[in-house]
Amino acid sequence: MAQKTSIPKGTRDFSSAEMARRNYIFDTIKGVFARFGYSQIETPAMENLGTLLGKYGEEGDKLLYRIQNSGEKAALAPEKGLRYDLTVPFARFVVQHRGELSFPFKRFQIQPVWRADRPQKGRYREFYQCDADVIGSRSQLCELELVQMVEQVFAALDIRVLLKINNRKLLTGLAEICGFPERVVDITVAIDKIDKIGLEAVEAEMMEKGLSADAVAVLRPILLAEGDFASKMELMRGLMNGGSASGIVSQEGLRGLDEIDELFGLISAAGVKLPVELDLSLARGLNYYTGAIFEVKALDWQIGSICGGGRYDNLTGIFGLPDVSGVGISFGADRIYDVLCGLEKYPAGLESGAQLLFANMGATEVHSILPLAAALRSEGISTEVYPESGKLKKQFDYAQSKGIAFISINGENEIAAGTINIKNLSSGEQKSFPATDTEAILEYLRG
Repeated sequence: MAQKTSIPKGTRDFSSAEMARRNYIFDTIKGVFARFGYSQIETPAMENLGTLLGKYGEEGDKLLYRIQNSGEKAALAPEKGLRYDLTVPFARFVVQHRGELSFPFKRFQIQPVWRADRPQKGRYREFYQCDADVIGSRSQLCELELVQMVEQVFAALDIRVLLKINNRKLLTGLAEICGFPERVVDITVAIDKIDKIGLEAVEAEMMEKGLSADAVAVLRPILLAEGDFASKMELMRGLMNGGSASGIVSQEGLRGLDEIDELFGLISAAGVKLPVELDLSLARGLNYYTGAIFEVKALDWQIGSICGGGRYDNLTGIFGLPDVSGVGISFGADRIYDVLCGLEKYPAGLESGAQLLFANMGATEVHSILPLAAALRSEGISTEVYPESGKLKKQFDYAQSKGIAFISINGENEIAAGTINIKNLSSGEQKSFPATDTEAILEYLRG
C-alpha cells in the first residue's frame, strides 16, 4: 500500500497562485522598507540554542524547536534551535558584525520562523516575518518611522487597521505602584493575554502568580481604561504620581508617560492619518522590550494582531555589546495573507502566467517561432512555447488555466507568408503581423 503523503501540522505548501499573492505582499512591504532607507540582510534558519534561550520568557522558551546535533561530535557541538523570531538573531548579527556596520544601522529581513505552538486559525508553526529594525539610536524619530511604515504598507495593501501603542516602562510602573515590582514579568505575561482570555482570567492568573487582591484592584481601572488619549494620560499620571491606593510613586512609569507624550506629538506633527490609539492594556509578552510597544489590528477581519514590535534598550548587551538601543516592527505575512484573502483585496491579474503562448503545430513551425520568442523575452514579455504538438483545444485550455493573455497559432501558411498570428484570449481579437516586425508585435502585446 502506498504511504499516505502529508506535511507536519502547522505548515503549508504554497501553489503558484498562492506564491503570486505572497510575493505581492512581500514586494509591497519591501518597497516601503526601502523607501525609508532600510537594507536587507539574512541570518541562518538555525542558531546556537544559547543565542535563543532566555530571550522570549519562560513560555517562549517552551516553544523553541530544538535541533538534534548531526554531523558533529555531539559532546563538543553546541545545541541548536530553529529561530523563534528575527529580532534576537539580528541582535546577534549586529554584535558579530559590528566592525562592518555604520550606526544607526537600519535593516530588514523577510524570512521564516518556527514555533512549537498548537496550530489553529491564523497561528502556524512555520511562518514568515517581515522585520524592520534600526539599532544604535534612542531617538523616537525611529519609532515615528515605524508608525509611518505601518501606515504606508497597509494603505498600499488596502487594509484598514488600528495601531495600538503602549510603553513597557508603564508596565514596570504598574508593577511598582501595586507593590510587586519583582513580578513585572508575570504581570506583563498575564496582561498580554487579556484579548484572548478576558479580564477575570487575567486577574486570576496574576493572583496565582502571587499578587494580592489589593494589588490586582490597583491594576483593574488601568486595564479597563477607556476614553481619548488625554484622559488616559491624565489617569496614568495621577496613578504614577502616587494617586493609587498604594500611594507609591513610580519614576519609571512617569518616564514612560513622557516617552508616550513625545511619540504621539511626533505622530501628530508628521501628519499621520493612520488611526493610532494608546492602549494601556497592551503588553507584548517578549521580555526584551523596554520602551514603546506596538500592535496592529485589522478592522474589517477577525484575526489576531497582524503586525507588532517595540523598543529594546540592551538586547545586544546579552551578546557582549551593551548600551545599544534599537527598535523594530514585524509584519506577519501569513496573517496579512489571510486578511487579504478574506476581504478579497488582491489585485486582478496576480495569478496570470506568461503573457503570450506560442502553440506547438509541429517541429518545423516551432523552429520558425523560436527566434521571435527569444526576442520577445529579451524585451520583457513573458513568453511560453507549448512543449508538445497536439490538439489545439488542449493548448487553448492550458493558456486559459494559466491566465495567459495571448496565444499565437502559426502553421504552414503563416510560415510561407512570413507572418505571425496573435489572438487576444480575453476579447477574441486576432491580428496578423510580419514575423520580422518585432516592434509592432511588442506594441500590441503591451496594449
